[in-house]
Amino acid sequence: MGGIDLTGRRALVTGGARGLGEGMARALAAAGATVMLADVLADVGQKTAADIDGAHFVELDVTDDAGWESAIAHTVAELGGLDVLVNNAGVEVTQLIVDTEPADVRRMLDVNILGTMLGLKHGLRAMRPGGAAGNGGAIVNVASVAATIAFPGIAGYSATKSAVDRLTRVAAMESGKLGYGVRVNCVYPGLVPTEMGMKLAVETSELGLFPDPNAAVAAVVELTPSGRLGEVADMADAVVFLASDQSRFVNGAGLPVDGGMGM
Repeated sequence: MGGIDLTGRRALVTGGARGLGEGMARALAAAGATVMLADVLADVGQKTAADIDGAHFVELDVTDDAGWESAIAHTVAELGGLDVLVNNAGVEVTQLIVDTEPADVRRMLDVNILGTMLGLKHGLRAMRPGGAAGNGGAIVNVASVAATIAFPGIAGYSATKSAVDRLTRVAAMESGKLGYGVRVNCVYPGLVPTEMGMKLAVETSELGLFPDPNAAVAAVVELTPSGRLGEVADMADAVVFLASDQSRFVNGAGLPVDGGMGM
């Protein structure tokens, strides 16, 4: 993102191997930050990190408390600190409410909610005074436009991303009240034609909600005042902004990056 300088900042991005996470990691690095990519996809993540100047990789299952502790410690040791954490890792399972599969819902609860909570837990511990990094910083959680609209087929996912919004605001309040010096915000990405985004279009059409994937995409565009799908760069630039001093008085906020879809 032009005009923002993150030189000297150390950032950890979960789900950084591909998709939005990869784009966010690249944008942070382009702004001058040193970036640690974290993901369960070790082979893909290592290749992505090797393609980003100065980037590193750590394997992380965001649902694993001990894994988070280890990944944060590794990041602080490898990068010399931690100033920015992007809780991006997430999963989406498309299903009608009448066809709810408990195992699928539990998986989304674990990754999208618990994974974000554990990131907040260990990120705040590291960044607060006396922590392993100890210099404050910024945490950016990735929610979704699904938290603000009623789109069919994604009830469970929408519920988990609504929870990410609430977690963000409570974490910001706790950080402020306890003097941690860490701002906590979230972004609500609109639909982006990544692998996950196009999977949604295919699966909602398979459920009979739309005639075909193109019709599903057209429905999203029709709901979007900007008249197009989002791009990875749109989301990545918003994360860079929230990680930077340009957003120094933005705290506990949710930033829609959805072309107006969720207004």
